[in-house]
Amino acid sequence: MSKRQSPTSQFRELMLKPGIIKTLGAHDVLTAVMVEQCGFDSVFIGGFGTSASLYGLPDLSFLGMTEMVDATRRMTHRVSIPVVADADTGHGDLHNVMRCVNEFECAGAAGIILEDQVFPKRCGHFGGKEVISADEMIMKFKAAVEARNDPDFLFIARTDARETDGLDEAIDRVNRYCDAGADVAFIEAPLSVNELEEICKRVEYPKFVNMLALGKTPILSAPELEEMGFKIMVAPIDSVLLTAHIMREMAETFKRDGHTKNLKDKMVGFDEIKDILGLPDYLSLKENLK
Repeated sequence: MSKRQSPTSQFRELMLKPGIIKTLGAHDVLTAVMVEQCGFDSVFIGGFGTSASLYGLPDLSFLGMTEMVDATRRMTHRVSIPVVADADTGHGDLHNVMRCVNEFECAGAAGIILEDQVFPKRCGHFGGKEVISADEMIMKFKAAVEARNDPDFLFIARTDARETDGLDEAIDRVNRYCDAGADVAFIEAPLSVNELEEICKRVEYPKFVNMLALGKTPILSAPELEEMGFKIMVAPIDSVLLTAHIMREMAETFKRDGHTKNLKDKMVGFDEIKDILGLPDYLSLKENLK
């Protein structure tokens, strides 16, 4: 029996292939399963969706490292595509960053995003952000590289300096972070198409872009972003927004009517959900082992 390719090497191969990597955020494991079954090559787990899913709370550093690592581990154990995880600020100083890298590696992640916000951090499309110095963040990336056991484990360098210090500073920072060992550059919350184009012209490394629905950055299509020069795009919270919408509709319908029969066209069938969850494989296990 051939050995399964590691998630890290899978994602490194995706990075080397032509074309943009399109990935969706999954706020829970069932969502990640659906992302994989719809044919995506990778899936993203972010702090916004995980905080909302686990605790019903906003992305304001309510999640600790262990909680995010556990959520990532549950996802990597269920899907076979690479999972890229949000590691926030690395959850502390240099020694915390090193432990953070080890924990996410052991959880099966293909890579992590590390950002330069001051702790406690907040969603990149919220106001009132602050960032640490570029020199301090460079030290964090050097520590992360030192801690990495798998050379294919990917580091995405995120800066939130666009809001605090302007686009020029943000571009300078991500270039310096990648000089220090990060693999991919990520400037959070550009405000216009012109800024997205400027990032692609002046950032010297593979580029990640966040297409956060209803956020500060204009939403462009994958072909448009690829033509600009981005390598990875993510839609991080769409599953949360859509789930919240349909759950509210379902609750209001049930409260009003006492049933949800009028929503059946929006539901997957009972047989279909059994297939999605892999029930036939489990029920046939004994027969297949004979």
